[in-house]
Amino acid sequence: MKFGLQLPIQAQSTLMAKPWEASAGPAELQRVAQACDAAGFDYVGVCDHVAIPQEFAPRMGTTWYDTVATLGWLAALTERVRLLSHVYVVPYRHPLATAKAFATLDHLSGGRAILGVGVGHVEQEFEALGIPYSRRGAITDDHLPQIRSALRDEWGAGDVGQRPRPARPEGPPIWVGGSSDAALRRAARFGDGWLPQGPPPGGTPRAVAVLREHREHAGASMDGFAVGGGLSCYLGTPAASLPEHVVAGPADRVAESVGELADEGVTHVQVRFETGSCDELVDQIGRFGESIVDRGRDG
Repeated sequence: MKFGLQLPIQAQSTLMAKPWEASAGPAELQRVAQACDAAGFDYVGVCDHVAIPQEFAPRMGTTWYDTVATLGWLAALTERVRLLSHVYVVPYRHPLATAKAFATLDHLSGGRAILGVGVGHVEQEFEALGIPYSRRGAITDDHLPQIRSALRDEWGAGDVGQRPRPARPEGPPIWVGGSSDAALRRAARFGDGWLPQGPPPGGTPRAVAVLREHREHAGASMDGFAVGGGLSCYLGTPAASLPEHVVAGPADRVAESVGELADEGVTHVQVRFETGSCDELVDQIGRFGESIVDRGRDG
């Protein structure tokens, strides 16, 4: 089992961000990413929005750091943790622009980039960019093979070439986000992994079965295919009350929940810590590394 964290501060939707994030900035973001790096987390994730429509600003906010710029900055501040876009909206950019950005990120980071992709969901944002919202799925399906080809081959786009090349010959892995059946089919067909965006219909076991069915139909297996899952937790006794869905208490209780996710077929758990400050989050990351990540390695 591997673990990741969608970073705070870089995306400040009022639905997700903690109050302390509003006054935080690069220094705190660096602390959290480096804590994940030191604790043995597999990846850190950065979101993607270009411009938030005014009517959505009260609940989404307008603070959304640029994905690739932020991941590139984090690459220079970390040593081992992988750098995930969670998720890059494929229809917003030309496929060659996406390939160039993530090939460069992979090259500069020594092979640590993960291209997490999605179709997008804010219709007015598509309108602002001049992209037809109704065709976002079709555009994504058209772009993904082109992105893959350009990441694998300098001349994968035909008579135009791209350098620098990714650190890995196959390029960064592509993880497809979304929880709909269409997203599952897209992940199985085009991806090296799947990132759920909320609970999938029928639960994770059904989603894994659907992925396996589509992979087998395409002549591929689930070997090495990343299956994402989520866990909200708190190690120890919190100072404030927590929502019911948060698993709180000793490490054994949290480890039990991780085991349940593994039984469902999850290979990569995205952890969310319920904390009231940057210091508390960094402390939780360190505890998780010592009691959960290291336990998994020893096992």
